[in-house]
Amino acid sequence: MLRATISSIAAMLFFCCQAAGSDIRRVVTGIDASNKSIAMFDGRLALTPVPGGLSLAKLWVTDSYPLGFSFKSDTTDKSVGISPPANGTQLGVVEIPPPEPANAMQPPLWHRTRTVDYIVVISGEIDLMLDDSMVHLKAGDTVVQQATNHAWVNRGKEVCRLLVVLMDAKQP
Repeated sequence: MLRATISSIAAMLFFCCQAAGSDIRRVVTGIDASNKSIAMFDGRLALTPVPGGLSLAKLWVTDSYPLGFSFKSDTTDKSVGISPPANGTQLGVVEIPPPEPANAMQPPLWHRTRTVDYIVVISGEIDLMLDDSMVHLKAGDTVVQQATNHAWVNRGKEVCRLLVVLMDAKQP
């Protein structure tokens, strides 16, 4: 009962609000009872602020390999934080803002995940910092990140939007 009430309230808020510029439209297909393809979900997801000044939208999560299908429900509740579940994947969008004018130097957020990541720069520019080097990336550039220590730094004047697919991997 509580879940139905919360879902109803969320749906009302969703349909009554205008989509913000940083919202992401997500379309998820599935198969109905007649074995016909349908759009199970077609809506906008807001990017949520997370520590470090970033914004994140989790679009889809899997928790098995080979991949299974979810024809009835959203899978983003399977998320276990930034990394995907064991043997799983996580699709998301990350926005990294430019530094505040008063603070021209943005501190790097160094991290290492046990994942192989496919990353596409959708808009803006970003520096990928590695242990002993740096790679400057622009819209349209791609990265295959293989469980290495790294940080993202936006030195530009606009938000950098990244499309990210994280896949669980064996320990390097």
